[in-house]
Amino acid sequence: MNNIIEYCLTKKGAVKDFPFGPDILVIKVAGKMFALIFESRNTINLKCDPVIAENLREQHENVQPGYHMNKKHWNTVLINESLDESDVLPMIDHSYDLVFGKLPKSTREAIMMRI
Repeated sequence: MNNIIEYCLTKKGAVKDFPFGPDILVIKVAGKMFALIFESRNTINLKCDPVIAENLREQHENVQPGYHMNKKHWNTVLINESLDESDVLPMIDHSYDLVFGKLPKSTREAIMMRI
C-alpha cells in the first residue's frame, strides 16, 4: 500500500489529509479528494467516470461500488494478489485527472507552475 500512497503523492499538487481520523488517509488536489485510502483494509476509493466504473466492476471482482461514497462516481478497489498495484495506477491517474480537470483554470495553471 505504501507504493500506492507514494504514487498518489507524485501527482502535481497532491497532499495528504486526515479529515476522518488517523486511520483514513485522504489524498487531495486543491482541497478536492481524488483518493481515500483504508490501509487496514488494503482498499482505495477512487473517483471514476460512471461508464468506466461499471466496466471495471465487471472486469475485476476486486473493484466494487464506492464504500461510503457516491456509488455512481466512486469505486472501492481491494489491492491483493488478484489485482495488484500496477493494475491500480491507471485508476489513480483517471481519478486525479477527473478531479484536476474540474478545478478552475487558474487553479490548474497555478498547480502546473509549481516545481
